[in-house]
Amino acid sequence: MIILGLILLLVGAFTGITLLYYLGGLLLVIGVVMLILGAVGRPVGGRKVWF
Repeated sequence: MIILGLILLLVGAFTGITLLYYLGGLLLVIGVVMLILGAVGRPVGGRKVWF
């Protein structure tokens, strides 16, 4: 999710499509939050480990 968010953020910034820019930023933030929650041992979405 982090990689997809970063790709959409960059594509949106380079092409000027604001929808891609905002979606990329949102996915990036959600991915980082899920990464942090998973790293501290909290189950994310009912799963302890995401493969």
